[in-house]
Amino acid sequence: MLTELSTVKSRLALAVTDYDDLLTKAIKAVSQRFDKECNRTLARTVGIAHEFDSNDTEILPTCYPVESVTKFELKSNEADGWSEQTGVQYLIRRQCVISLSSPLRTPNSALCTARVQYAGGYVLPSTAPSAGQAALPDDLEQAAVEQVAYWFRNREKSGLLRSWPHDGTYEVFPQSDLLLEVRAVLKKYERFLL
Repeated sequence: MLTELSTVKSRLALAVTDYDDLLTKAIKAVSQRFDKECNRTLARTVGIAHEFDSNDTEILPTCYPVESVTKFELKSNEADGWSEQTGVQYLIRRQCVISLSSPLRTPNSALCTARVQYAGGYVLPSTAPSAGQAALPDDLEQAAVEQVAYWFRNREKSGLLRSWPHDGTYEVFPQSDLLLEVRAVLKKYERFLL
């Protein structure tokens, strides 16, 4: 989760525990939505596998910043499965691209796929980052807090376009599911798909 329950409750000035389960589910939903909006996995993950074409020499993993690479594997058919490739020369560039010195394809194999196993992503607020790890940027955490707080305060108006509370005065509610300032923050962390 991109933020902690205590942080959201502090932002909402909630002291009661009545809404803890609801807020926790909202934080999880917002975290997943942020991943989807950014086309990547933001939370640090160890042992994540990323499949790529065996002819590629530039790999764009979905979970970055990349900390370390564990292994490379090739598969040319389902019967044999994955075979680990040793001695692969690679370079991690800007913590988001893995460059290979040469493609990992199998000789005489027209059909072949490759995968890399690695550790990457941001360390979430509940954990202190170790050496070589990247903490979740403050603006991403604050965007998650603001989005959850906004949803919580307006949860009973979800789907409502207009309300006439009294006389001729009415309220119009925006139908954007993400706050504009949250969209602006997410734009900075978006992985462009090729």
